[in-house]
Amino acid sequence: MEENREKILIIIPAYNEEDSLGAVIESVRKHVPQAGIVVVNDGSTDSTAKVAEGAGVVVLTHLYNLGIGATMQTGYRYARVKGYDIAVQVDADGQHPADQIPRIIGPIIEGKADMVVGSRFLGTGDYRPSLARSTGMGIFSRVVSAIIKEKVTDTTSGFRASGGRCIRFFSHHYPDDYPEVEALVLLHKLGFSIMEVPVRMEDRTGGKSSITPIRSIYYMIKVLLAIFVDLLKKVDPVD
Repeated sequence: MEENREKILIIIPAYNEEDSLGAVIESVRKHVPQAGIVVVNDGSTDSTAKVAEGAGVVVLTHLYNLGIGATMQTGYRYARVKGYDIAVQVDADGQHPADQIPRIIGPIIEGKADMVVGSRFLGTGDYRPSLARSTGMGIFSRVVSAIIKEKVTDTTSGFRASGGRCIRFFSHHYPDDYPEVEALVLLHKLGFSIMEVPVRMEDRTGGKSSITPIRSIYYMIKVLLAIFVDLLKKVDPVD
């Protein structure tokens, strides 16, 4: 990829990820050395904040655990205030390989999309979700694809990049709790362009997923309800 002048920020949302965070930061620096890095510490009770501070990156800390939606919105607000052109979400658990970041920022740099989602299901990896997750992912894919009239294969992927217009919008409006699916619907409703690209993802290298089978069912019902509410309510764009 040719050198570009866009200011790129890597947003790493982190909650109790002391075991994997240091390696994630190191990998980002290796593969995207031109990017800024901010760790949004969502009220961790372990040494997550100390690991991030020791790595010399910007650390923004919530006093309490607020969830991924509020955590990412904090990151987007920082990106907007600091004038970044592209913001990339990279999870702190090691599932999002930093060498895949150029794949998801490329279309934004080329002006092809406002948001790019890294998909585990477009041919470059061997990701095999559990039955509960697979069922939920399939339902979300069909619902969102029908809404935006374009096939979307990985609506729950948090490995995604946002251009300047999305950064401004998300700094003001970002879904709570489990926001990935809902965010796509909101962007489509306001006329933002969305693209998927194939990426490789890894198993988490530390910590424990908060998504249990019971929470998967709760997640699916809640997100589907939120989607249909979003379709009905008025959402004002941000200039």
